[in-house]
Amino acid sequence: MLSRLLPAQGPARVLTGITLVHTLGQGLWMALNAIYAITVLDLTPGQFGVGVGIAAGVALAVSTPTGHLADRVGPRSVQIWSFIALGPLTAALLAVDGFAMYVAVVSVQAVAYSASRSARMAMVAGLVPPEERVTVRAYLRATSNVSVSVGAALAGLLLAVDSVAAYEGAVVFNAATYLATGLLTLLLPAVPAQPARPGPALIVLRDRPYLTFIVLDGLLSMHNLLLDVVLPLWVLDRTDAPRWMIAAILLTNTVAVVLLQVRAARGTDEPPAAARASRSGSWCIAVACLVFSLTGDASARVAGALLLLGALAHVLGEIRQSAGSWGLSFGLAPEHAQGQYQGTYAMGADLGKMIAPALLTWLVIEHGTLGWIVMAVGFALVGAAMPVVTKWALRSGKAAADYVAA
Repeated sequence: MLSRLLPAQGPARVLTGITLVHTLGQGLWMALNAIYAITVLDLTPGQFGVGVGIAAGVALAVSTPTGHLADRVGPRSVQIWSFIALGPLTAALLAVDGFAMYVAVVSVQAVAYSASRSARMAMVAGLVPPEERVTVRAYLRATSNVSVSVGAALAGLLLAVDSVAAYEGAVVFNAATYLATGLLTLLLPAVPAQPARPGPALIVLRDRPYLTFIVLDGLLSMHNLLLDVVLPLWVLDRTDAPRWMIAAILLTNTVAVVLLQVRAARGTDEPPAAARASRSGSWCIAVACLVFSLTGDASARVAGALLLLGALAHVLGEIRQSAGSWGLSFGLAPEHAQGQYQGTYAMGADLGKMIAPALLTWLVIEHGTLGWIVMAVGFALVGAAMPVVTKWALRSGKAAADYVAA
């Protein structure tokens, strides 16, 4: 299967291989992060939550500056050194003693992680022709889904062992994947650094259409938390569907993304087409929410069938909305500032992740069917605004220099 997920040749194939290594460690650590902090470091759940929140805030705050750094010194150098720094910073968790030290370590990690994320997307923009960038992003996402799943399976084995040594071994393994990712980046050609230009350095912060797109995209990205957080609670508390349906839905989503993401990304390289893809994706997600709303009063068998039907509608919306989001993030950014634009673009999804758990859970668990309907209307309206904002961006002259609006 992995051979089908790799582009035929060139830098895109190396980028995908790098993603494979990087997300393997991520998949492992996502499943063990909280366990390690609470079981090995003796933090309370509240302290762990505060630490994660502070680190997320740090990553959010430095996304644009680290992206600008990638533009000025070259994204390959930033990616190499940020991943190499993440190796010892991750291993430093083995020496953490107390809450204050934990916050310090994860906060510095967040700076390096933010830099690596901005640089990776600037590398895609710098090494891949504009008409192929969204397709490469789709390859990266399909590959990461496979790799994260493998990492999560490894985490399951370590959880079965349930020992301090096993969890510390996971820290070392995660640190090693960061170092390997940094070294593998040496296989990529360098992207030329962009010289300083007259005017403000962080031009993206003055690009109102692009910032508006980021806000809307962040709101749409909240759907990513539906299957991970909201739907499991809904299945357990509000439906008669068997609990194993939660795993079936997640498996359906993972397989569909791997098989369909690249195909769904075709034809979304230019901003108008990307905006339409984002809109159609949001409408599919809205349909999924309406289908999920019908499961509360259904029998176990009917609820199970509706949940799978809603999951299929959701994943179709997810892969189309993702493709549209990537097309707009690249297509509305000037070529000389892709680093800072991609860094800022990532902030939208970060904000969505911060808002979604509390907001969407409140809507669904507290208000039931009405909450699902409100959510559906919200996603549909936000998606409908994407073509409007895209036209505004193209008219403003702040779109990519090589794109000429019709």
